[in-house]
Amino acid sequence: MKKTAIGLMSGTSMDGIDAALVNIDDNFNFEFITGHSLDYPKEVRAKLLEIANNKGNTSDICFMDFVVGKLFAQCTNELIAKSGLKAKDIDYIASHGQTVFHIPQIKDIGGIKTGSTLQIGNISVISELTGITTVGDFRSKDIAQGGQGAPLVPFADELIFKKDKNRAIQNIGGIGNVTVLSKDCETFAFDTGPGNMLIDAFCKKLFNLPFDKDGEIAAQGKINETWLNELLNEDYYKLTPPKSTGRELFNDGYIKAISQTAPKDKYDTIATLTALTAKTIANSYKDFVLPKTNLDEIVIGGGGAYNKTMLKLIENYTGISVKTHNDFGIDDKFKEAIAFAMLGFCTLNNTPNNLPSCTGAKKSVIMGVVSYTQ
Repeated sequence: MKKTAIGLMSGTSMDGIDAALVNIDDNFNFEFITGHSLDYPKEVRAKLLEIANNKGNTSDICFMDFVVGKLFAQCTNELIAKSGLKAKDIDYIASHGQTVFHIPQIKDIGGIKTGSTLQIGNISVISELTGITTVGDFRSKDIAQGGQGAPLVPFADELIFKKDKNRAIQNIGGIGNVTVLSKDCETFAFDTGPGNMLIDAFCKKLFNLPFDKDGEIAAQGKINETWLNELLNEDYYKLTPPKSTGRELFNDGYIKAISQTAPKDKYDTIATLTALTAKTIANSYKDFVLPKTNLDEIVIGGGGAYNKTMLKLIENYTGISVKTHNDFGIDDKFKEAIAFAMLGFCTLNNTPNNLPSCTGAKKSVIMGVVSYTQ
């Protein structure tokens, strides 16, 4: 049984939406047909960042849930038009949504203890404006079973890369996360720390640029080891997996605090933040991965795969060969969107699609909520 599906993804960078059109069969063999991206309008991104930095209100969240839903639908319809297909040719859409807050740690109120997470981008809006059955809200079921609700992409990593080699599949989006695939142990995964989000924030602040293209700014600076060691004192890095993080920690307040001791040279600042991402990845492997298994190679995906300076630092810090998803015929930009298309395939076929060894959930569950169309 083969399905034609669209996976939708927007990450912690909050810069826009990636859509992947794929064919998937019962054995999870997939064919990537084409992809499409839609940048968030400037005002939309600003409001999303405000909410993610805990400065929005309930009316903002209510409104933006539908705004983002409309944008996800727009991105989908543009992809379908680009592909030459029609809506009737698409079996389903699987949408990650836009995370605006993530609290995997257990909190207590009135004796009720739970973690929580919130992704907006209303799936009823998406399904009605595309005419296609839409699956979303993937993380909640895992959290209901005591998991972190993240990372979820390892499920697809295991299917795509198998275990013919011991690999770290390292995504570097706004946040960095790794999936460890090894013949020596059960698959496990966790968030390594900030990926591009701090670099992007300081590029905007210091250069009025959205990001460091190809790592060119970092390449012109020098790593300030004093500031780097200060940044590495963040408690999150010492936590034992399973663990996940996001803008609830690395937010505007955090950026303001670390700015106080940043290098005077703005190029050195970007170089050091790039080293921070690379160093936290290397340290997390040393502390949490290598005690369990050796690694033959690291496969980088996400926006960080285009940062040549970062890739060199990761290879230098780890001493392990670094490749990118493109080396395996998988577009770095659309890999996570493909992963959510796979997760949605499971939802619609009543198949468990979390990995408790990665999220910390008590058991396997069927994640995802479905909005059907007539």
